[in-house]
Amino acid sequence: MQETDKDIFEKDAKDYLPVFNRYKIVLDHGEGAYLWDNNGKKYLDFLGGIAVNVLGHDYEPLVTAISEQAKKLIHCSNLYYTQPQADAAAKLVELSGLDKAFFGNSGAEANEGAIKIARKYAHQFDPEKSQIITAWDSFHGRTIATLTATGQPKYHEGFGPLPDGFEYVHYNDIEELESMMSEKTAAVMLETIQGEGGVYTPEDNYLKKVRALCDKYHALLIFDEIQAGIGRSGKFFAYEKYGVKPDIVTLAKGLAGGVPIGAFIVTDEVAKAFHAGDHGTTFGGNPLACAAANIVLDTVPKPEFLAHVEEVGSYFKQQLEVLKAKHPALITEVRGTGLILGAELASAEHGRDIVNDCLAEGAIINCTAGKVLRFIPPLIITQEQVDAVIATLDDVLAKYDK
Repeated sequence: MQETDKDIFEKDAKDYLPVFNRYKIVLDHGEGAYLWDNNGKKYLDFLGGIAVNVLGHDYEPLVTAISEQAKKLIHCSNLYYTQPQADAAAKLVELSGLDKAFFGNSGAEANEGAIKIARKYAHQFDPEKSQIITAWDSFHGRTIATLTATGQPKYHEGFGPLPDGFEYVHYNDIEELESMMSEKTAAVMLETIQGEGGVYTPEDNYLKKVRALCDKYHALLIFDEIQAGIGRSGKFFAYEKYGVKPDIVTLAKGLAGGVPIGAFIVTDEVAKAFHAGDHGTTFGGNPLACAAANIVLDTVPKPEFLAHVEEVGSYFKQQLEVLKAKHPALITEVRGTGLILGAELASAEHGRDIVNDCLAEGAIINCTAGKVLRFIPPLIITQEQVDAVIATLDDVLAKYDK
């Protein structure tokens, strides 16, 4: 028997660790870019499970692949080979232009693996070559190492002592980065596009200049594409958009369309640093997750699919600019590319209220960094659905535009 919202809220309050500021709805099922709650109310989903449901909800080929694989083999451990894993790795290698892939279960695990292999690689040359530079306002995960790599002090509070060797620079400030790097720098780790920090894109050939500095100091360049990858920028990898190739790239979120998976991909040169026993996982790259990933990897890279992301993303950004012009006291800047977009509010006063009001009107959006309305919907959304969300947002903003 289906429980009421009240029953579920009470059960959650009693039994679940209270680490999420949840919205007061219980979601039940979805189709395409739509979700329905426990009471049958319909919502347009412009959060996509936080950039996860790239093919939308109830995408038939994905559902079929998961179902068929579940009947065959869900898990067998990485002591053995499986075709779904071999296929997924081959596709990632071909798409990335890198050479070796490894699968985990999450973005944090992907970034942990990237940090480990970067340190191991650097230690071949100098045991003290261990500095990893990341950016302020970055977000790399919630394990102790990836939390430390995250350049947001609020996430560090109460978890010390944190691991040594991480330092931070301001994103897009190449002079600051250059002043911090030395022969002791093992890696520079950046989100190609900052997501959680407020949807910031690289400026003025910034990433090309970072690549040059890494080459100068024999440091590895790591791109965290956990949020910006898998077609979200309009390219399969966001770094393709900026003409820069990393030594390591990390992925998760949309990689299996909603099934938990993470991955890091490295060059052959970096791969040589790892040997049997240096890294591992029990569940990572299991046949079920990889069967799902193969559907995403067969679908998202298609030119027509990525062209759609570019087209609808450009239209969406234009409509957000129209909203900005209409509500200049509320929206100060529109940022992003493809379908990772942000509208910065003048203050953090109304961010969560605006999200709640949109939710009440049947539109699921998000506010990050305190005051940036963030839009990371399924990549299959249409211009008509963009228009619907823009209209809802326009009505909601009017309440606060006084």
